[in-house]
Amino acid sequence: MALKCGIVGLPNVGKSTLFNCLSSAKAQSANFPFCTIEPNVGVITVPDERLVKLAEIDNPKRIVPTTVEIVDIAGLVKGASKGEGLGNKFLGNIRETDAIIHVLRCFDDDNITHVDGSINPLRDKETIDFELIIKDLETIDNRINKVAKQAKTGGDKQAQKALAILENYKSVLESGKAARVVELDHANRALVNDLFLLTDKPVLYVCNVDDASVVNGNKYVDMVRPIIEEEKAGILLISAATEADIADLESYEEKQMFLEDLGLDEPGVNKLIHAAYKILNLQTYFTTGPDESRAWTFTKGIKAPQAAGIIHSDFERGFIRAEVIKYDDYVRLGSEAACRDAGKIGIEGKDYVVQDGDIMHFRFNV
Repeated sequence: MALKCGIVGLPNVGKSTLFNCLSSAKAQSANFPFCTIEPNVGVITVPDERLVKLAEIDNPKRIVPTTVEIVDIAGLVKGASKGEGLGNKFLGNIRETDAIIHVLRCFDDDNITHVDGSINPLRDKETIDFELIIKDLETIDNRINKVAKQAKTGGDKQAQKALAILENYKSVLESGKAARVVELDHANRALVNDLFLLTDKPVLYVCNVDDASVVNGNKYVDMVRPIIEEEKAGILLISAATEADIADLESYEEKQMFLEDLGLDEPGVNKLIHAAYKILNLQTYFTTGPDESRAWTFTKGIKAPQAAGIIHSDFERGFIRAEVIKYDDYVRLGSEAACRDAGKIGIEGKDYVVQDGDIMHFRFNV
């Protein structure tokens, strides 16, 4: 399944620098607003040491990691919801993404100007939140006008339920909070799923900090933490400048030495991708053999037939069973044949809930 994340933030907070680190598609990076006029799009591989290990065991002809599409969206200004600056493009591009990576500037540097003249990540967050909330309120109001008539004239109970949810959304948005703070069960969410509210999308806040603040943060990060906790959103500390230095190094060994000097175990961009997976409730299963070792992304909690359908719709339609090997067993025993001999291949039916790291082989008949 394709995953699309949009990087957003005010001009000059480090969006394009971060994008450059994530993708081989290079966005222009300069010290002025609207450096990124059109959204830059890059497809990046998801780092996963498990896939590397499986490939070492099976020595396949091909190794296919799962991927994430990253969109570097043009900087927003006040009034975007009314079409100011690149507002309509900005909001339209966000609507097309699965998750938002919201970059907040949390470092001092007199050589990099801030569009509002000073460093205040809360103010920056509120600027973007306000524009998204205004647009969501327009969406809600339009839907309320439609649903209210159905609820009153036809006595439609589903419409009445939807209206109550819409009014709750409106109350939350008018209080200055994002729609994602509203908790709905599956049945109620299905009534309003087609709203595609901007502030209902999962969000990961990336605090762009100086090198000294990557581990413990700083005064700017401390300003942000309590607000983000209320939203139940993710937070990650990254030095975009340092990540750019790491990305410029050619060899794996050079990168590891650089990370060790900084006291880090892996690049921040790797953590960012994993964090994006977490907020979207995504996991990975594998298929492996002499021809190909491959990672497949799935939504946590799905059952075997739906997982098979990620490979091909025929697999789901004609699903018979799944043969499942746990990753640890495969690595310990060293082959599918050894797992079979040791009785470590599980035969699972339609109700099997796929687990992160499962190695799967599907039997189907169409």
